[in-house]
Amino acid sequence: MRSLSPRGLLAAILLAAAVPAPAPALADDAPPPGRRAALLHMLRQDCGACHGMTLKGGLGTPLLPADLAAKAPDALADVVLDGVPGTPMPPWRALLTVGEARWMIDRLREGLDR
Repeated sequence: MRSLSPRGLLAAILLAAAVPAPAPALADDAPPPGRRAALLHMLRQDCGACHGMTLKGGLGTPLLPADLAAKAPDALADVVLDGVPGTPMPPWRALLTVGEARWMIDRLREGLDR
C-alpha cells in the first residue's frame, strides 16, 4: 500500500478539517440544502483538483454524464466512499455518508451545469 507524502498528508488533514461533518442520512435521502452547497463545492474543487476543473479528466478519469452513463450508481458511490487502492483516488467515507455520495453521483450523471 502506498503512503501519502508529507505534503499529501497535510492536504488530507486540511481538507478533513475544512469539510463540515456529514449529517446522518439514509442512502435514499437527499442532503439538506446547506449540505448540498458544500457537496457541490466539494465536487468542483476537491474532485476537480484531480478530475479536472471542468471534470473532463486530468490525473483522474472524466466525470461527465457521458462518461458515467454506463456505470452503476452504486459502484460509483463505492469508488467515492472507498477509493481505489493503488491509485491516487482516496477514500471519502470519513467525510461523506452513503446518501451524500449517491447524491453527488446523481449530480454528476445529470451534469453539474444543468
